[in-house]
Amino acid sequence: MSSSKGGAPYYFVPGPSRWPVLAGSSLLLTMAGASAWVNGVSWGPVANILGILATLVVLYFWFGDAIKESEGGLYNNRIDTSYRWSMSWFIFSEVMFFAGFFGALFYARTITMPWLGDIDHKILWPDFAPQWGNTPGGTIENFAKMGPFPIPTINTALLLTSGVTLTIAHHALRAGHRGKTAFWLAATILLGAVFMGFQAYEYAHAYHELNLKLTSGIYGSTFFMLTGFHGFHVTLGAIMLAVVLVRVMRGHFTPDHHFGFEGAAWYWHFVDVVWLGLYVVVYWL
Repeated sequence: MSSSKGGAPYYFVPGPSRWPVLAGSSLLLTMAGASAWVNGVSWGPVANILGILATLVVLYFWFGDAIKESEGGLYNNRIDTSYRWSMSWFIFSEVMFFAGFFGALFYARTITMPWLGDIDHKILWPDFAPQWGNTPGGTIENFAKMGPFPIPTINTALLLTSGVTLTIAHHALRAGHRGKTAFWLAATILLGAVFMGFQAYEYAHAYHELNLKLTSGIYGSTFFMLTGFHGFHVTLGAIMLAVVLVRVMRGHFTPDHHFGFEGAAWYWHFVDVVWLGLYVVVYWL
């Protein structure tokens, strides 16, 4: 949402739209493909990629309609409030999403590992030491754990820096400096892209040199699920900021009305905070 220049005197209610059902269908295809992919089904990768592409196309046109409505003066302060509440609840749902994975990690490390190492299980696995990253001998292939240096620490610096550059861009927008806003926003997107490049390299290193895979027991599954979904959120956040950058360059926002920018910034800062939790819990502990 940008500026409605005074706003309409009523609460705008859009007409019937085909985008929700198309978005639901494309997301269903995406997740069905992902599920088939991780289970070795041949059509899984194709379905997953097609679902992702379809979702991006739907979002492009759906958000395009919302931008046209905003720039057409159909929104007012009550619509702005609705958008803020909607984005707040969306981010809360994402917090709960990651809380589920952090909870699984906590349960596995704090409850299950000591349980597997108690006196009863010594009969089954006498050589097993109840330390995170260890597995009973012969159950899965040996692997090495991922440490915090150097890539995870570099990525932490990148994301923290991106939070600073995004805040500078926000202050520039509120001061009416559109060129400065675009520059620092572009810097934020670039930092996010570099983060993803390092994560891709880290995954290649994990697979080929550490033999750490999604199938490497509970350690491998929690590692890749947490870091992988976080990487997906970084990618999504970078796309959101890229759209905002294009809108800034087209003059869509004003110093007083720019929730499209703020909503994307909220999401990016949320991604930063989640990474800090990952960095400490997954790589250090």
